[in-house]
Amino acid sequence: MTGQSYVVPVPKGYRVGHWEVREPLASGAFATVYAARLTGERAPELPREAALKFLPTGTRTPRQLRHLRELAEREVDLLGRLRAPRLIRMYDTMTVDAPDHPELDGATVLVLERAEGSLDAVLERTPKPEAGPALLAQICEGLHQLHHAGWVHGDLKPANVLLLKDGSVRLADFNMAAELEGTHAYAPAFATPDYTPPELLWPEIDERGTRIRPSADVWAFGVLAHIVLTGTFPLPGGTTEARCDAATRYARGTEELRLSPELPDVWEEIIRDCLAPRHAERVTRVPDTPALLRRVEQAAGTARSARLPRLRPRRWRRPVLVAALAAVAMGAAMTVTYTLRDQAPAATAPPSCERPVVYEDGKHGHGYTAGWNSTWDFTIAQGDGGSQVREAQCLLRYLHGITEVGEVDGDFGPLTHGAVVTFQKRTGLDADGIVGPKTWQALRKAKEA
Repeated sequence: MTGQSYVVPVPKGYRVGHWEVREPLASGAFATVYAARLTGERAPELPREAALKFLPTGTRTPRQLRHLRELAEREVDLLGRLRAPRLIRMYDTMTVDAPDHPELDGATVLVLERAEGSLDAVLERTPKPEAGPALLAQICEGLHQLHHAGWVHGDLKPANVLLLKDGSVRLADFNMAAELEGTHAYAPAFATPDYTPPELLWPEIDERGTRIRPSADVWAFGVLAHIVLTGTFPLPGGTTEARCDAATRYARGTEELRLSPELPDVWEEIIRDCLAPRHAERVTRVPDTPALLRRVEQAAGTARSARLPRLRPRRWRRPVLVAALAAVAMGAAMTVTYTLRDQAPAATAPPSCERPVVYEDGKHGHGYTAGWNSTWDFTIAQGDGGSQVREAQCLLRYLHGITEVGEVDGDFGPLTHGAVVTFQKRTGLDADGIVGPKTWQALRKAKEA
C-alpha cells in the first residue's frame, strides 16, 4: 500500500484506547483499516491483535452523513447483537479525542477481529484454490448462521469473506445486511451487481429501501462458488454490465445458463439450483440454507456441521453499542478487505471430529480444533446447539476420552452437560457444566501443542 492516500491517516505507533496502531491493511472511500496490537495488561478479555477501522466524522455533507449513518448502523447493530463462529467479531467501539491532530480528532473506531486476508485476495493470487470446496462449506455455514439469526447479508462476495490465520472463514462487512420481517427484509438500494439476482438488478424502491429475501444470498453464493471452483463467472461477459445483461436475458428465458465444464456433477447441480432465474424457482430448489449447507458439505467432503436449534442474540457491550450508533456517521459504506501479507493464509480442509489438529490462535497461542470454530470465549450451556457445541463434544470424546458425552450431534443435552462437569472436575475448574472461556482453554490445551 506504499504511496496510497488514506481517508484517515494514522501514524504507526499512535495509541487509541488499549491499542497501538501498526501497518495499514486497507483503505476505501470512507474508512481506513489498520492492524493494531494490544498494549499493557489492562484488558485481558481482548485479543493481542485486532483490526481498527477508522471512520472520519464531520467531514461530509449532511446528505452523505444521513446515507452513511444508515449503513454504519446496520453493521454496528448486527455485530453488536450477534455472536456466531463464522461471523467476524466486533470487540469494541471508540471515538478518538485528539484536538492536536485535526485529521484524527472525532474519528470513530471499530475494533474488529483480525483477519489475514480476504477470499478476494486469495483468488487473485491463486485462482481455483485447492481448499476451495472446504472454504465454500465454511462460507455456507456462516450464511446459515446469519439466516438462522434472522438476517440477510445482502452483499455476499469474495471481498466480504475473510480468512483468519488458521484458514477459517468469517463473513464480514454487514453494511448492506437487513433483519428479516417475516419473509422479507429491507436493504439499501444498491449492491454488487455481479452477485445480485436478476430480480434485484432493477428493483422497486420505496422509502424503506429495496425488499430482499434470503434467496438473494443463495444466488450470490452460487456465483461465488462458481468463481472459487472455476475461476470464472457463471454468466458470460467481459464486463459487469455485460454480465448483468446476460443475467437479465437468462431470467427472461432468452439465454441459457452455461456453467463451466470443469465443475464436478455434484457442484454443477448445487450451483445451477442456487442460480435458478426467479425467486420462486430458487426457493423450490433450495428451500433454505440448512438444506443447502448439507449438500455443500457433502460435495466438499467436510465434516457435517451441527444443526442450529436456536441462536441467541448477544447484547454484548450494549452501552458502548448505543454510543457507537450515535457516533458512527459514515464509513460503513466502504467494503473492507484485508490485504494479504507476502504469504497467503493456510487454507486447508477442516479437521475431522475424530482427529482434532493444532492451530494458532492470536490471543491464546497453540490449541486444538475439531472444526475450525476457533472458539475460545463463546459461552455455551445446556439447551444450546450448533457447531460450537459439536466441537466441544468432539474435543471431549476424541481428545480427552470422555465417551459419556454421548452422540456428537451438536445438541447440548444432559449427557453433554455431565461430560463437561466430569472434565471440569478433572481439570480443577468450577464444575458448573457451562463451557466458557476457561473451559474452552482447558479443552484446547489438554495436550502439548
